[in-house]
Amino acid sequence: MGKEKGGFLTPKAIANRIKAKGLQKLRWYCQMCQKQCRDENGFKCHMMSESHQRQLLLFAENPDEYVDTFSKDFRDGYLELLRRRFGTKRVQCNIVYQEYISERDHTHMNSTQWETLTDFIKWLGKEGLCDVDYTEKGWFVKYIDRDPETIRKLEQMVVSLGAAKKVETVKPLPVENPFKKPFSKDEKGTSTDKPSTSQKDSKQSKAGDKRKSALDEIMEFEEQKKEKMNRKDYWLHEDIIVKVISKKLGDKYYKQKAYVKKVEDLYGGIIKMLDSGDKVKVDQSHLETVIPATGKTVLIVNGAYRGQAAKLESINEKKFSCTVSLSSGPLKGRLLENIPYEDICKIYQPS
Repeated sequence: MGKEKGGFLTPKAIANRIKAKGLQKLRWYCQMCQKQCRDENGFKCHMMSESHQRQLLLFAENPDEYVDTFSKDFRDGYLELLRRRFGTKRVQCNIVYQEYISERDHTHMNSTQWETLTDFIKWLGKEGLCDVDYTEKGWFVKYIDRDPETIRKLEQMVVSLGAAKKVETVKPLPVENPFKKPFSKDEKGTSTDKPSTSQKDSKQSKAGDKRKSALDEIMEFEEQKKEKMNRKDYWLHEDIIVKVISKKLGDKYYKQKAYVKKVEDLYGGIIKMLDSGDKVKVDQSHLETVIPATGKTVLIVNGAYRGQAAKLESINEKKFSCTVSLSSGPLKGRLLENIPYEDICKIYQPS
């Protein structure tokens, strides 16, 4: 009789299962076949296998489709972990990435359209899927909750606060003592039955202070919160008209207008000159916003209402600011005053 084979509960079998369950080296992983090899020899054998060759032929027929699929899987997995694990908290992007790749069957980044994690994080910010910012400690990311139910609740809260602000609180009139009335003296020193003006003013001022209730404070707090969250040091948006203010691009383009065709890396982009049609790669420091005539539509490019369209109501040239009214959303028609020139920009409308 031959030597008996080891059973399921032998130490070697248990060790093999433990190794198979854990993470292995990325260079020995085949994304197309979704197979993880334990060592270099196993990976070479897999590369020469018939099943792997078939997968390569399928990939060669339509590589873009596979890359797009892998990119989507990686993006969805990263965002789902960010949403579920951290919510809308600001967190360093690498912390999320390390937790994501700890799953054995995750989609590997080397199979996606992004070469590095930094490229992926910049892409998330450009697409508006997350708020991203860079510090000396690296890139940070914050998930933007776009769930329809969450948006509906937020919109209802803001609308209800705005409606409640318009409702005046009716207070009961104080019951006066008929035997004791406040008196004031006229110029001759004689008493009158009329309450003194100072007493009236003091009562009205106290009532006014009470009317400025916690509701107003909540509204002010929400505005400050939105301003802090949406105020960035980059402001470029696609399809806005800008003006070249730097001679570094050449005298040909100096003081000329263009529209932003594409935003790249948050702070730069590709612009197309309105006169010549030339395409130029620029940094936002070479540009400034363009303010149209009153009544025209503008895009709010920075601040609390960043990314929203609005109507230009008036221009204050002395203060270099404008008054606009929101054109959409639950706060449509709301007036925003003292908006700096650099926070709004004319929208490009091709003829």
